[in-house]
Amino acid sequence: MGKGSQSLLRHTYRSCRRNDRRTFSSSPRTSTVQITTLPNKIRIATESTPCHFSSLGFIHFLDRMAFKSTSSRTDTEMTTAIHSLGGQIITVLNPSFLPEELEAQRDAAFYEVREISSKPDMVLPEVLHNVAYNQKGLGNSLLCPEERINVLDSETLKSSMREWYRPERMVIAGAGMQHELLVELADKHFSSLTPSPTLSPQSQPIVAKQPVSPRLLSPASPSVGKSLTRAASYLFPNSLTDSPSYLNPTSTYTGGYRYIRDTSTEFDHLYIAFEGVGIHDDDIFALATMQVLLGGGGSFSAGNVLTVYTHILNHFPQVDHCASFHHIYTDSSLFGLFASFVPASSGLRGGNTPGQILPHLVNQLSLLLYTQLPEVELSRAKNQLKSSLMMALESKAIEVEDMGRQILVHNRQVPVTEMTAKIDQVQSADIRRVAARLFGPQSGNKATVICMGHEELGSWEDVFKKYSVAGV
Repeated sequence: MGKGSQSLLRHTYRSCRRNDRRTFSSSPRTSTVQITTLPNKIRIATESTPCHFSSLGFIHFLDRMAFKSTSSRTDTEMTTAIHSLGGQIITVLNPSFLPEELEAQRDAAFYEVREISSKPDMVLPEVLHNVAYNQKGLGNSLLCPEERINVLDSETLKSSMREWYRPERMVIAGAGMQHELLVELADKHFSSLTPSPTLSPQSQPIVAKQPVSPRLLSPASPSVGKSLTRAASYLFPNSLTDSPSYLNPTSTYTGGYRYIRDTSTEFDHLYIAFEGVGIHDDDIFALATMQVLLGGGGSFSAGNVLTVYTHILNHFPQVDHCASFHHIYTDSSLFGLFASFVPASSGLRGGNTPGQILPHLVNQLSLLLYTQLPEVELSRAKNQLKSSLMMALESKAIEVEDMGRQILVHNRQVPVTEMTAKIDQVQSADIRRVAARLFGPQSGNKATVICMGHEELGSWEDVFKKYSVAGV
């Protein structure tokens, strides 16, 4: 996606708390979206489509402490004030981080880590990222590592907020409200925040990243519609003594293999992935279309009646779930397939080994490289992708979150009409070309393979060679 216009118009509004006139920087208005930048670099964006309620959100937030005590309210007063507004609000500006409140959230955090650790569909995507990016992962995990829960205190949280929650990283997005009013309110309540000093690349400190433990978990991958506008920026101190750096060290995709033995699970799980393209790449819509084209789903659901569903789920009842995935970030992505299936060692009829399932997954990628894609299938995939984008924006809460994310990533809102137009431009030749770019034998790309369950995968490299798909 291209960058938004860099020209700026100057607008003056009267602050509701000052008698002087302040000057703000506003972008040219496109469609129904208007963007203004305050002097401290906070961006305010509004979408003026009429609706029955207004929606307002902060992109960066501290989830667990959002409704707790602040310097001006107790936790009870905070909760009462939020509930009286009848909306969804996630923000914290002057947190107290009281010891008793932190202690209560530690118990909740321990429970969440244990709960998520027992769910392979939530654990394995994090393991996949860890292996794919040189055993270091891409960014940091969203949830706190279990070993750090007890050492986090008020000063650590406040220090992290001062370092990372700067106005230049903030977007205040609103839908169904007057732009001038939101600008005035933002100026009133947030103008005291000061932006980070501008440092030269030579003077910016870099903190070495620590290896990401498989226990560091992330939520399930977002929908296709949302993932087109999302980027990763999970910021957290890297060690007990290191302070946050201004820049995250660059993560390098290397690919790799990991086996996690777990004989207690009902199903075995197998993931294969390749590095894709970042959100700003011209091929992002072809790759998103490719993911929908592969589709997938569960054995007891309608699923996406596309390649994976018709080629695998319809023929192999022992496969409980099989689907494509695409985790998109600003400068990289992970694209691939996964399957959950009845293990051969279970004694149940029709059980399979990971080595028996892997060829079916690799074959789906091979078909994209070496077979002619029927036009009717491509058209169906593009229509499904466009529908998911438009239906996701029917909710104002999702729309305002999506707008904030787009401004953080693109510095503008990308109209859904622009996205659907680019999807319409995707042709069969684009699918084959992008497939060759990602996992063709001449791509130079390497596979990331994760196997979890009762037995090892075996010689997985030979399977990729057999189907002329990039492997090692």
